[in-house]
Amino acid sequence: MRTLYFDCFSGISGDMVIGALIDAGADPLQMEEELKKLNIDEEYTLSWGKVVKNGIRSTKFDVILTSGSEEPHEHEHSHEHSHENSQSNRHEHSHSHEHNHTHEHEHNHSHVLHNHHGSRTYKQIVEAINEANFNESVSNMSLAIFRKIGEAEGHIHGLPLEKVHFHEVGAVDSIIDIIGAAILINQLGIESVQSSAIPTGSGHIHIDHGIYPVPAPATLEILKGVPIAANDIRSELTTPTGAAISAVLAETFGSLPAMTVESIGYGAGTKTFENHPNVLRIIIGEIQ
Repeated sequence: MRTLYFDCFSGISGDMVIGALIDAGADPLQMEEELKKLNIDEEYTLSWGKVVKNGIRSTKFDVILTSGSEEPHEHEHSHEHSHENSQSNRHEHSHSHEHNHTHEHEHNHSHVLHNHHGSRTYKQIVEAINEANFNESVSNMSLAIFRKIGEAEGHIHGLPLEKVHFHEVGAVDSIIDIIGAAILINQLGIESVQSSAIPTGSGHIHIDHGIYPVPAPATLEILKGVPIAANDIRSELTTPTGAAISAVLAETFGSLPAMTVESIGYGAGTKTFENHPNVLRIIIGEIQ
């Protein structure tokens, strides 16, 4: 059985997942074309390239919003919070891109998700996924991950699922990260997913409601029932989107299973730690 293993020794975020999948041999151009089915490609460009994190050559993936600053924006904020201390903070670039690959997108203004102001609702995102006519596996994975995040946000804020709103910036990044990851996992012919325990990091983050402990409330809610690994790094290592991807897709959590390894990928996070490579490693292989 073709199996993907998330080795989350430095946590997990949506952009790290996509970077690792590209690094392991997935085709980002095919993903880019598939994502155009959502008709929101006028709102962003995608960028990916090789970087070195503490001696490990890895792939850095970014979503760059076209409706404002040219700098990459923060990933993972599927809720309406701004995690200033997040490991996926898009404004901290301590690495160098070797081959940055950016694509411009054509404009298309007719779709339920076309929204430059306000917020996108969970219901809008579900409708957009259903209308996009993705492969059934891609749709099912994407819907399950968004539902996991939406339910966690609703629980924290005391809202029913249909009333959960996703802040515009966070929604664009989350849509790309979640659906993009599903596209690449399907493309690679993955039949099962396993994961290590998930380190969340420690310390505090600043969000719209004040100063909160790490893991963020949404991340911790999403990781109910998932083994959390001890880690003394004072930073947010696992984001809500990364937590949801692992929580929904992984069938089991534990050490690397016995497998014949076929490919390995490293996806870079944005922050750089002094003695710790901030990357997500994925291992793909056959389990007999």
